[in-house]
Amino acid sequence: MMPPVDYIPRIRENYEKLGYKPYAWVVNEGAPPWTPLPKPLSECRLGVAASGGVYVTGQVAFHHKDDTSTRQIPTDVDTRDLRSTHFAYDLTGARRDPNAVFPIDPLRRLVREGFLGSLASRFHTFMGGIYSTRRVSETLAPALASLFREDGVDAVLLVPV
Repeated sequence: MMPPVDYIPRIRENYEKLGYKPYAWVVNEGAPPWTPLPKPLSECRLGVAASGGVYVTGQVAFHHKDDTSTRQIPTDVDTRDLRSTHFAYDLTGARRDPNAVFPIDPLRRLVREGFLGSLASRFHTFMGGIYSTRRVSETLAPALASLFREDGVDAVLLVPV
């Protein structure tokens, strides 16, 4: 079994190799608000936000720096039509099996098994590695929240890369 990847030193090294200033980790004041699920997972509709740079064949790939755009991935997509682009991680595994960064097949299985109620009709992806925390908090996060409200989800699975 492969040992866990220690992402913090890896991110620091990648930023240094790219010639950027040392990464300024976000420091959040206070604890996030706790919101309990309104019903059991077996009755919930789940949305997904994944930062692995996943898109569907035919969509425009993500840019590199500070790209806060999103892609909508239909949850009935053929997994073979998923693509990934990202500057901050080795794409070999994601290109071999998109579920490594976008666990759509395991989530479909959890619905079939009755563990999850249903999946939203679309999942949302973006490219992590956005240097501007302001753009994330003022642009990306509100856009994702709006999309999840449109989708009527009960819970969201965040899949960071």
